[in-house]
Amino acid sequence: MKKIITISREFGAGGGEIGRAVAKELGYTFYDKEILLRSARESGIDVDSLLKWDEKIPMDFGFAQSLFDFYNKPLSEKLFEVQKQVIREIAEKNKCVILGRNANTILKEFDYTLHTFIHAAPTWRLERMQGQMADITKSKISSIDKARKKYSAFHSGREFGYATSYDICLNTSSIGISNAIDTLCRLAREEKV
Repeated sequence: MKKIITISREFGAGGGEIGRAVAKELGYTFYDKEILLRSARESGIDVDSLLKWDEKIPMDFGFAQSLFDFYNKPLSEKLFEVQKQVIREIAEKNKCVILGRNANTILKEFDYTLHTFIHAAPTWRLERMQGQMADITKSKISSIDKARKKYSAFHSGREFGYATSYDICLNTSSIGISNAIDTLCRLAREEKV
């Protein structure tokens, strides 16, 4: 049985919805923004700063003095290190589903994991998100995906969405959200390691 499920996702592909449903079905704890809030408390960083740099890297990395903490490390780098520590602690103690934040790379050496990538066709994601966010556009979705790709490459050296970084990739525009949930639950319950 898989004890840790990580979900990386394209914006609008349903990763959050899938993660919550899988966690509920399996009786696991679901983590998303909770990781950020815990990271902020443990590092003494205000939540607004933390949310500003969530899954982003600084545009002018190394030059903006406002991004440097008292250890002279960029704030985004300090946040990632604290977040990495929190993710490892969570994975050691809980059966969990962790959404985003490069958890698949951070936990790559952990046993009993299922690293997942959720993606979908751009038009499907746009239509889905228009039902939830009135001001969403194709360019906003593309911008969020680009930020996630840069974040992943910057902190892990891996390409976001590249199949070899995951155990399974699911296309929700082809198989649907409910089939993705069922698939992950079935795979998590399997005894094969």
